[in-house]
Amino acid sequence: MSRLLEVEDLRVRFDTEDGVLHAVDGISYAVDVGRTLGIVGESGSGKSVEALTVMGLTRGRRTTIEGAARFDGRDLVTASDDDLRAIRGNEVAMIFQDPLSSLHPYYRVGRQIVEAIRIHRDLSKAAAHDRAVELLGLVGIPDPAERVDNYPHEFSGGMRQRAMIAMALANDPKLLIADEPTTALDVTVQAQILELMQRLQRELGMAIVIITHDLGVVAEMADEIAVMYAGRIIEQAPTRTVFAAPRHPYTWGLLRSIPRLDVPREAELVPIAGRPPSLIARPAGCAFHPRCPYALASCARTAPVLEDVPGSEGHAVRCVLPETVRAAAHARLRAGGTPAEARAAAGVDELAPSEAVS
Repeated sequence: MSRLLEVEDLRVRFDTEDGVLHAVDGISYAVDVGRTLGIVGESGSGKSVEALTVMGLTRGRRTTIEGAARFDGRDLVTASDDDLRAIRGNEVAMIFQDPLSSLHPYYRVGRQIVEAIRIHRDLSKAAAHDRAVELLGLVGIPDPAERVDNYPHEFSGGMRQRAMIAMALANDPKLLIADEPTTALDVTVQAQILELMQRLQRELGMAIVIITHDLGVVAEMADEIAVMYAGRIIEQAPTRTVFAAPRHPYTWGLLRSIPRLDVPREAELVPIAGRPPSLIARPAGCAFHPRCPYALASCARTAPVLEDVPGSEGHAVRCVLPETVRAAAHARLRAGGTPAEARAAAGVDELAPSEAVS
């Protein structure tokens, strides 16, 4: 596989009136040509900031960016504004969270796609208009020759998202970054959008980074998953491994909080206790320890590093707990046990829930 995007030790800090906000704190990952990386986590974990930084959209007087984000051998972090403009929307494109606010309400959808094309390509207005009609048809919008002249408010939510995908694909990008591409869409439209993205990836050979809080989406789309918490990647592995043998308590919590078909219908979902930490005043040690039912006393003192899981290729986890403890605890959870039963199954006397978790 040919490496297309390589992010290395990326850090993003914002100076605010309340203090320095560490939005992204030393994350690294790579995406190969034609492959899909899913980045998951709760709101406030730094997923979108990381993507916007790769696109060069977080630069500002109060922003500090460190590390590297190399696209096709070029570092986007140190690239000039002119170089970024030449790459953005051309070789790297992004689908934003809210298609209604991302599309300009005063301009027809077709005109906005035409503008995206002509910025990077030397085409006449007529040729660009024909390309816009072709793109709307490609993403499944009916009667594209007529709908190209509609305003965004005349499109449904799913059609607006399709129009955003059409705009992103206008110049045949090598990399597509999709930030919550199915948020606020009903499940039928969600499935259509995901199927569309997969089909276009097969046809165009592009790489995709999909950012979401929905594990069902990445299960369908991603070859590899990176789980983020408090600005850091806390687990990273091939998709099958994350669902079959996750090794971080936060990932267990995410998986236990989604509906499953193999449990009784009356079974209740199990939410993760507490709230994500402030990125201005992050807890010492492991940022997840105030919410972790398996936290040791050392979790509040020791900041874990991302380490390879023994015997598992391409699987890394950021956790103080020994691998044998994590394996035993997850096996009991997978068998339907409670966190308390999982702690007992791990067989470590000092293992105890954090005081902040009931």
